[in-house]
Amino acid sequence: MKKFWSLLMIIQLMIFNSCSDESPIIEPEVQGTEITKFSFLVSDNPGLRSNTYAKIENDVIQGRLSFGADMKNMVASFEHTGAQMMSNNQIQISGETLNDFSSIQNYQVTTDDGKSGQYEVDMTYFTGLPIVYIETTNNEEIDSKEDYFTGSVSMEGVGYFTDLTSTTMKIRGRGNSTWGIHPKKPYQLKFSDKTEFLGMPKDKKWIFLAEFSDKSLIRNKIAFEMGYLSQLDYTPQSVFAEVVVNGTYNGIYNISQKVEESDNRVILGDTGYLLEIDQLERLDSDDVYFRTPKFLINIKEPDTEYSSSEFIYIDELINEFENVLMGPDFADPVNGYAKYIDIDSFIDWYLINEITKNQDSKKFSSIFLNVIPGQKIKMGPLWDFDLAFGNVDYSDCEFPTGFWVKNHAWYSRLFEDDIFVEKVKDRFLYYRENQTFILDKIDYHADRLKWSQYENNLKWDLFGRYVWPNPIFFNTHQEEVDHLKNWYTERMDWLDAAYKDM
Repeated sequence: MKKFWSLLMIIQLMIFNSCSDESPIIEPEVQGTEITKFSFLVSDNPGLRSNTYAKIENDVIQGRLSFGADMKNMVASFEHTGAQMMSNNQIQISGETLNDFSSIQNYQVTTDDGKSGQYEVDMTYFTGLPIVYIETTNNEEIDSKEDYFTGSVSMEGVGYFTDLTSTTMKIRGRGNSTWGIHPKKPYQLKFSDKTEFLGMPKDKKWIFLAEFSDKSLIRNKIAFEMGYLSQLDYTPQSVFAEVVVNGTYNGIYNISQKVEESDNRVILGDTGYLLEIDQLERLDSDDVYFRTPKFLINIKEPDTEYSSSEFIYIDELINEFENVLMGPDFADPVNGYAKYIDIDSFIDWYLINEITKNQDSKKFSSIFLNVIPGQKIKMGPLWDFDLAFGNVDYSDCEFPTGFWVKNHAWYSRLFEDDIFVEKVKDRFLYYRENQTFILDKIDYHADRLKWSQYENNLKWDLFGRYVWPNPIFFNTHQEEVDHLKNWYTERMDWLDAAYKDM
């Protein structure tokens, strides 16, 4: 009997060993805390134009969702190495769970033994810039600079600004060469009541700068940055935004405060004047202007009539200043030009326009000045720099060398006064010291537009071809930006040497 049981145990042991040798060894599953894939699929998100696959780097997940995506209601697909994934205290199921990706979302991957990994999901909507939606009544085309079109405007702040719900407005075209030559049109929008817009102080009128001929898109913006460094009383604020007109994407715009009298803009009180050196062919039929021996001057503010007391006052004041400036005793510190003008504003306005070698600022247009009766004449605000920084092919402004605004009739005379020259030279050193700051600002704004410039180019096909009046053109936005930086650097070097030689 003992032999029988011993034999049976041997047979069982042989069977067990035989099965063990032939069966695969099953390793226990090793859990981790990593997210390995993260995407948004059209099949789960009907508003998407195409599948979006996010980039995972360390503990940050980033991607860009197409225009039309409902950022507040998105379904993500993902893979991870843990037991489960959580967000907003909710278990996440790939391809099913709905979340709001209009702001950064935090995800947690956990294991059964208590380990966890944290991730930030930061999705950019379209280009990352706010989006302004303009709807005209009956989808009318905005094809006039004279007539306003009624409609509504709304804005998605995409995390940077408070959204603007649909608000009634009027809109018309604006500009001169920018209106007539280029297909992407600039606009002036007007609210019925003063309204905060894109984080800028409340007001009624807003300018949509198309920046079509400036392929860097930032020349106006950088000139404004210089204005913020200056002692000028006011420099317009502006914000880049995408603009959709009647359901069609129209590209990026630099949306700016309008140069006008306002408590948040050019402060003139009840009696002040805003003036512009301009050209007769550019005036509207209801504009009121006067002439000096050197310039035509358009009275922008206040509304006035020829031969009124307001008209006579400003006509006589500006002509008196110019006559004294051109007279034999112009440099007299008591009775010369210094009696009439705020020299600091004249110098800052001059230097910013000279540094940028702004095409129109020698004598043509957008040369603003302002004065309150009883006070001195001030230059400013700054305006219209899309043809600055070498972006013109029909004058010496193409080149970073040589003076330009110094040849403005008033400034040419002012530079005959040694005291004025010394003040200019001293003040230039301030802008020279801030040169790196401006270069950093160029890089900052260019980076903010890294997706917008791409979408804008898809819309308008700008890169690699001539657009009036480009003296040179490049295949990419970064090359356009690099050219701008190089031009500005050469310009500052040339001016530094030129002022030292004076």
